[in-house]
Amino acid sequence: MSLQRCGWCSDDPLYITYHDEEWGVPLYDDEQLFEFLTLESMQAGLSWLTILKKRENFRRAFASFDPHKIARFSEQKILSLMQDTGIIRNRRKIDAVINNAKIYLQLKEQGESFSDYLWQFTDGKVLQNTWDTLEQVPATTPESDLMAKTLKQRGFKFIGSTICYAHMQATGMVNDHLTSCFRQRQLADN
Repeated sequence: MSLQRCGWCSDDPLYITYHDEEWGVPLYDDEQLFEFLTLESMQAGLSWLTILKKRENFRRAFASFDPHKIARFSEQKILSLMQDTGIIRNRRKIDAVINNAKIYLQLKEQGESFSDYLWQFTDGKVLQNTWDTLEQVPATTPESDLMAKTLKQRGFKFIGSTICYAHMQATGMVNDHLTSCFRQRQLADN
């Protein structure tokens, strides 16, 4: 008998692994959270599977998502990224990644944990949802609205409530696995 998964998970092995092992697992590492937020921004207007298939290319192109290195990217580096067919070659998105790395570093220099900053929007705990159908799952919530608003106020770019909610789902700030999915209960019990 096969496992029941969320309806958005296709039969692509990469997607299945992502769904089963990563999506919705609480994440607290500052740089990993920065990576996920960057990938969510790159995904805007595209499918998540497209981003997953390019993730290793993104890691190579963006110095393993090291904010210190990204913040120092030169115009020459940006032009080379614009020629890199392994990533999303959108100048506004690339510029936003560099900008966001600089803002991330400002937060760190002020003694703020990026993890604590993001998790404040759920009061530091996983919001457990019990959706029965994909249609019930929201694209935004008041928490993601507030996260997007405050990130923009801090200077982050290419950030909106939908991107923030997708980030919250991916990094386990909310458990949005459907009630019929085997991962919903596993993550709710942790």
